[in-house]
Amino acid sequence: MGSMKGFANARLLVTPKELSEMIAGAGATRSLILDLRPPEDYTQGHIPGAIHLDLWGISLIDTDPAPLHAFLWIIEHLFATHGVTASTPAVVYDEQSGMRAARAFWFLEYFGHPSARLLDGGYGAWTAAGYDVTRDAQPPPKSEWTGARQGHTLATYKEVRTAFDRTDAVILDTRSDAEYRGTAVRAKRGGAIPGAVHIEWTRNLDPSGEFKRGDELRRMYQDAGVTPEREIITYCQGGYRAAHSYLALRLLGYPRVRVYVGSWKEWGDREELPVEIPKRN
Repeated sequence: MGSMKGFANARLLVTPKELSEMIAGAGATRSLILDLRPPEDYTQGHIPGAIHLDLWGISLIDTDPAPLHAFLWIIEHLFATHGVTASTPAVVYDEQSGMRAARAFWFLEYFGHPSARLLDGGYGAWTAAGYDVTRDAQPPPKSEWTGARQGHTLATYKEVRTAFDRTDAVILDTRSDAEYRGTAVRAKRGGAIPGAVHIEWTRNLDPSGEFKRGDELRRMYQDAGVTPEREIITYCQGGYRAAHSYLALRLLGYPRVRVYVGSWKEWGDREELPVEIPKRN
């Protein structure tokens, strides 16, 4: 499906059909399938063999070195205790091509996993296609995995602060219009990071909850000045929606994309950092 949609990095997505074939042909090449939905959804039915991993609510609001290090250690440990290992391809999903799964995808890439993929359309697409679901659950296989961190995929508040004046960098705000314009305030201060380009993350998806075609996404981003020769730093409120737009840009083949993991909660609370209230055009 990824290739049918014209993505440069089509291998980052898997279709329900491809995943069902991977499960059926498992053997030595079995993938680790991670279900990122809320636990109550997982228990009502999930893709056969999927392991439940809920990262919701584990967020970081301080990207100074010590808290950042502790936060990443926790995520890395959770991946290991849920069976993540470099030798096993990992497929993540939620109810659609959603932000919970995209955030897990970004974490896997940050930790250097060589084969992380997202189920395009998620559980909704899987069930709509008529594939089997189950309520059976096995304990996750444990691993000793520690990743090889890819620092170029993550941004701290200090790195975002130095990116303002760089013509080769773009700050991408993936939040709602109300958050961007400062009418919905979810930190000490409302507004946006100065100069940010605003493209809400939901615009990455078509009505079915799958990613839009590559040419549509490419046009949307390039028309807004989010172009592949620049470094793109995405942010939202807590790094979830930002990870979704990270994946969209990775699908398009953008070579330099980072997630500002502290996002607006950190930026809006740090009163020494500049804030802009964008004007309506």
